[in-house]
Amino acid sequence: MKETRAFLKSMGLPEGDLYNLPTSEKRFPDGGQYRFEVPGIQGPTVMEVLLEAVDSYGLWLHRVTQTKGIMLLTDNEIMKMVSLAKEAQTDLILAIGPRATTDTSASVHTEEGVRMGYRLRGQEQIVRAIEDVKRAASFGCRSFLVYDEGCLWVLDEMRKAGEIPSDCRFKVSAHAGHGNPCSAKLLERIGANSINPVRDIQLQMLAAMRAAIEIPIDIHTENPKSTGGFIRHYEVPEMIRVASPIYLKTGGSVAGTHSWESTESDARKRAKQVSLVKRMIDQYYPDAIQSPRGSIV
Repeated sequence: MKETRAFLKSMGLPEGDLYNLPTSEKRFPDGGQYRFEVPGIQGPTVMEVLLEAVDSYGLWLHRVTQTKGIMLLTDNEIMKMVSLAKEAQTDLILAIGPRATTDTSASVHTEEGVRMGYRLRGQEQIVRAIEDVKRAASFGCRSFLVYDEGCLWVLDEMRKAGEIPSDCRFKVSAHAGHGNPCSAKLLERIGANSINPVRDIQLQMLAAMRAAIEIPIDIHTENPKSTGGFIRHYEVPEMIRVASPIYLKTGGSVAGTHSWESTESDARKRAKQVSLVKRMIDQYYPDAIQSPRGSIV
């Protein structure tokens, strides 16, 4: 394996997973090591409750992510969510709507087909996904959850060409199934502004991914029951140390599935999970630097 490892090193990639767990010196532009993100907030009513609940703990969010898809939101719902995000000084991420699970293909619903994740089938689905982005962008949304690498590449080209706003940002979903430094490097090159690796990625793998890329990594501190139900709060201090800049995706264990229709009660439970993770950080890594309120880029 020596020759293979040497070639990877010559490409600026780690030779393997980094079991020595080196400390990352990389930071967000504001100097922060970590930020909080709450996923699975599907509409404005629940979003408003979440923001109020997080504020009651004396905390703040840097991202709120909707996962069901832009096409399932009305114009007024999008505008309300954009307004709430602006008022709370947080980043709103809306999920691109057309994807494998909403296509007419049955493949993704089979035992083997599920391996394709949420990737798009056919060029018409690419067109529809882009239309989803254009629609939300027209109402002021600038951050989007992407499930397909080809779609990401095209959106990046459109951003460069001025076909969509140049300040649009793209986050690659965990449902794309990436979990190694080479994949992360490729995604960075084709336009990703942050990457969510597979939910069960281990610390040594996370450290190797961080060594390969500059953009933030989004890591689940806990997961919905449908994707394992892991609760990794005790690992969070080390996640921050080895993988900063990092978004801590918190509150997922409240949900049953990725596209769970969160209730107002769920929103309060998710806010509580953020407070519990913050407690872990304060106790076990008190020197960790959180990005200030209002940091988005």
